[in-house]
Amino acid sequence: MATENKNLSDYDKATIPNASKFRFGIVVSEWNDTITEGLYKGAHDTLIENGVLPNNIVRWNVPGSFELIYGAKKMQEQMVNAVIAIGSVIQGETKHFDFVCEAVSQGIKDLNVRRETPVIFCVLTDNNMQQAVERSGGKHGNKGTEAAVAAIKMAELRKNS
Repeated sequence: MATENKNLSDYDKATIPNASKFRFGIVVSEWNDTITEGLYKGAHDTLIENGVLPNNIVRWNVPGSFELIYGAKKMQEQMVNAVIAIGSVIQGETKHFDFVCEAVSQGIKDLNVRRETPVIFCVLTDNNMQQAVERSGGKHGNKGTEAAVAAIKMAELRKNS
């Protein structure tokens, strides 16, 4: 497992660019909301901790992870420096998991290739609820924190390129 013996919330603050002038959009799936709310908290708190003003964080909710693509696309139009797409897809007994995970990852990839505003993939694709809990504020930390750090770095890259 990629998160084995790794805390997703660990990062070196000294390596993070000054984020005080950036504006971020966060699109959050309402499906598996106990997980996505934990991810949102990790992302939001990390942005604030790194100097982002609260009014420079825009949050939109969408029904599920599949809808993150459209939400992120529309968020890119809102004069933000980066978008974080937050979702949680948990393996079930049907192929639905595979289709949603593939579509969301490809859709977010397409937004990054076709548009100027970076979209950070913060979608957990876990085998069970326990794995999701462990990665959204549990024993492995918070993938939302990792996504916020990536968003800051990508906003800086965009600014400097």
